[in-house]
Amino acid sequence: MSFNLDIPKITGVLLPISIEAGDKLFIMGANGTGKSSLMQWVYKKYYSANTRWISAHRQTWFTSNSINYSPQQRRDYENSIRNQDLNLESRWRDDAGNNRISIMLYDLIDAENIRNRAIAGAVDSEDMEGAKNLSKIDSVIKIINELLSFSNIPIELLIHENEQLFARKCEGTSYSIAELSDGERNALLIAASVLTVKPGSLLLIDEPERHLHRSIISPFLTYLFSKRKDCAFIVSTHDMMLPLDNPSARTLLIRGCTHVGSSVTGWDIDIVSPETQIDDEIKKDILGARRKILFVEGKENSLDKPLYSLIFPNVSIIAKSNCRDVEHTVSSIWASDHLHWVYACGIVDRDGRPDTDINRLREKHVYALLAFSVESIYYHPHIQDLIAQRQANLTGRDASTYLNNAKAAAIETLKLNDNIKHLSNRIAEKAVRKKFFSYLPKDTDIQNKEDIKVNIEVAKLVEQEYQRLEDDLNAGNLEKIIFRYPVRETPALNRIAKALEFPSCKQYEGAVRKLLVDDKEALTFVKTLFGDLVFDLEAA
Repeated sequence: MSFNLDIPKITGVLLPISIEAGDKLFIMGANGTGKSSLMQWVYKKYYSANTRWISAHRQTWFTSNSINYSPQQRRDYENSIRNQDLNLESRWRDDAGNNRISIMLYDLIDAENIRNRAIAGAVDSEDMEGAKNLSKIDSVIKIINELLSFSNIPIELLIHENEQLFARKCEGTSYSIAELSDGERNALLIAASVLTVKPGSLLLIDEPERHLHRSIISPFLTYLFSKRKDCAFIVSTHDMMLPLDNPSARTLLIRGCTHVGSSVTGWDIDIVSPETQIDDEIKKDILGARRKILFVEGKENSLDKPLYSLIFPNVSIIAKSNCRDVEHTVSSIWASDHLHWVYACGIVDRDGRPDTDINRLREKHVYALLAFSVESIYYHPHIQDLIAQRQANLTGRDASTYLNNAKAAAIETLKLNDNIKHLSNRIAEKAVRKKFFSYLPKDTDIQNKEDIKVNIEVAKLVEQEYQRLEDDLNAGNLEKIIFRYPVRETPALNRIAKALEFPSCKQYEGAVRKLLVDDKEALTFVKTLFGDLVFDLEAA
């Protein structure tokens, strides 16, 4: 059976998705974007068919480990629950949790009884071959035990007399399933719900990772999918790795929804198909991101990410370890025909790059900072001035005194010979490299078989850069120095923080981020330090 979904988008058009037996569709999105609403929308569309919705707020405890219903009561309660799930409130409340659990137990034990009766019937009819073939079909309890073992959950289930369901660990003493841990009960509930539906069913599983560790949920779901290839699955999840662990699955990304009253009328959605030619690491970045993504150098806990998150509030900021990774990731996304709805760009430290390299990166949607590195923004003299004013408001001291002390401390530190030498040599090194690469042969050089002689006056370049830095220091041009040189490699930044009465750079930088949250003019100023990137992202 095919389940054809024409999902309304917030643009007014429909996104057609067809799901058949064996198919898997993951739904991903941040909290509040409308994942549960979409799951209920699908359930309403096909509730009259063989559809089972395992909700996110499912009850995971058992009040009994045995069947408490007659067959007629089971049918009546199921009809009542199915109708209840059509109500809007069922997205966030469940008044039938105990009945759902009882139905699950009934179906699980009933499946065992049906199998046993079929085998006994074949034996009674002296159809020993038929009985033998029926016995080769694994029971639901056996499949669940294999599933638990495969998923590293060290328990097995047993049915005792009076049709009671028990568990045990490592061949130990059996105990009621009501005594299972939260994760074990959750795994049992999902497994039993999936394994007892009719063939051709549509299974809606909301947040299966609840109560289950990452190392368990992935093999757990993969095994379930393999056992119910006769069913279609839609799985809503926050776990970005689940779609990657199932490469044949499609992923529906939800970024928001529109409402009329309490009802959702459309979703901001895109589909990532299995044939998307992009490596798993980049796909993981996309699955958890907005439409606009900014890749930055550094680690998740580096200075770059929190600062960029303030400057680009509607953009996903994703840290990559170095410039090469930023460039590769952005280029890969733009090269993919299946990711046309993603606007990806990158930002890297200027780091003394020549203009030719900056222009090359720009053509690949990677921008270089106007400053040497992100520290140049945190410690820009205008930002220091604003922080000094805040400190003065707290202490009653003069803001200009704070600022002058910070500048004097930084200049004094940088004037130390070792620091001048280190900073000027770092930039001179880049100048030497730039000069060297300018000698690389061109086509005409090769064709003409001309010799290439490389002559770089290293000492002259080093001396020129040293003199330039010394002149800027004598002139007190701290802004120019911070923007051109890797000042973070000296104690100067710490001296600035101390002069502004912060215990460390970390506290000072936190105060800068707080400033940008509180002061719109300060935020606007910082945005000017990013050149065209701000405008390009806003226009995208």
